Amino acid sequence: MLANKTALVTGSTSGIGLGIAHQLAKAGCRLVLHGFLDESKVADFVQSFKDDYGVNVFFSGADLRDVDEINAMAEMINKEVGGIDILVNNAGIQYTAPLEDFPLDKWNDILAINLSSSFHTMQKFLPAMQSNQWGRIINISSVHGLVASVNKAAYCAAKHGLVGLTKVAALENADKGICINTICPGWVSTPLIQSQIDDIAREKGIDADQARVELITAKQPRPEMVAPSQIGDLVVFLCSDSAAGITGANLPIDGAWTAQ
Repeated sequence: MLANKTALVTGSTSGIGLGIAHQLAKAGCRLVLHGFLDESKVADFVQSFKDDYGVNVFFSGADLRDVDEINAMAEMINKEVGGIDILVNNAGIQYTAPLEDFPLDKWNDILAINLSSSFHTMQKFLPAMQSNQWGRIINISSVHGLVASVNKAAYCAAKHGLVGLTKVAALENADKGICINTICPGWVSTPLIQSQIDDIAREKGIDADQARVELITAKQPRPEMVAPSQIGDLVVFLCSDSAAGITGANLPIDGAWTAQ
């Protein structure tokens, strides 16, 4: 469905971003993968996508806290790939602490990666999409872009900001063939969440299944997590012609967390 389209997916070496990258590649999309990865593993990582899907794949390890590195990544993409049609801003980090104790460096890093980097990538790639009269930008926010949780001041601020940024960009580009939307996941099955489940099971002396349900239902009614591939499927749909009328939307995929 997306043959002859090229996508950049930030933070795509693991978790949600990796799931999105797989589904885009499955749909025939050329890829620019991005993230922190040991240099010795990059070639095999890229080759695995080429082997599995038969698509061209490039990689960037740009530090999204640094505008100069984002600019260099964009220059590399324009030179090697000829630009992109689809931008998925997925990269994100987390740190939790009460607001009064929140370390300044953590605040700055979270705002830089979770919010400002999306502004910078959109600013770099929107002009070509406008010239082509076609583009898709999907910003991966969170339920925490719609509601808050304690000890997550920086994360909630960044994710709420990403929702607002998406709305403005969608309004500015609604007549240019460009659809810009936000996906807001709740609990997603990733190694990071699994470590939380293991901690609960160990602390309470319960099995992993009980711990998983206890963790999930503390926030959302549906007692199951979303798979990264399901978020990838939603991204692929948003890139399709069927979704051409969807722009400026914030799409929860959260087991009814934000319906409460």
